[in-house]
Amino acid sequence: MIDKVIIAEDHEFANLSVQKTMEDLKVKQYDYAFYCDDAFAKIQLAQKKGEPYDLLITDLSFEDDGTPQQIHDGIELIRAVRAIQPSILVLILSGQHRPVDIHNLFEHNEVDAYVRKARHDVQELKSAMHALSKGQRYYPGSLAQQIKRSNTYEFTDFDITIIRLLNEGYQQNEIPAYLKEHNIKPSSLSSIEKRLNQIREELGFLNNQQLMVFCSNAGLL
Repeated sequence: MIDKVIIAEDHEFANLSVQKTMEDLKVKQYDYAFYCDDAFAKIQLAQKKGEPYDLLITDLSFEDDGTPQQIHDGIELIRAVRAIQPSILVLILSGQHRPVDIHNLFEHNEVDAYVRKARHDVQELKSAMHALSKGQRYYPGSLAQQIKRSNTYEFTDFDITIIRLLNEGYQQNEIPAYLKEHNIKPSSLSSIEKRLNQIREELGFLNNQQLMVFCSNAGLL
């Protein structure tokens, strides 16, 4: 559950928009800062009081307006915060859109969610918040689409359905009944097992758990 959020965003309009979204989502407490140093100071103080923030929402770039700062951008802020509170969730809200750069943020900076500043970003932010509340990472839809296009393996609707069911807790031998009930073919257990084996072999995964994590991170589920 995300009850306490700190927003680091130097553009006032964007800052207010994120605050409004927190209000819509009924987050119990949300604070904000226009500078990285101020955001870090608030996080430090909350830690010392034993009332830590659950989530940091930060932009990547902060405009230099001449105010002296020790922490100059979102990456530096994330690293500084992780050093004193490793368990804090981090959501980046940025205009950066290159999939490789976004992917690297997840891989190297332990980012939990990314929302691109673009059309429908408020809805994406809400989706990201819901995912984080359920203990899931959130990749932006644009990155998921790039992954779908760039990956050599083409997932079919049938593939996604059976992987989604596994991810929702269905046992493999329970899936045929669901498929028959929803008129999805093929629906035999042997067909399901054969398909999952093919997918794992093609992608180099040893088990279904790795496959589910991959599809979840890619935004396929």
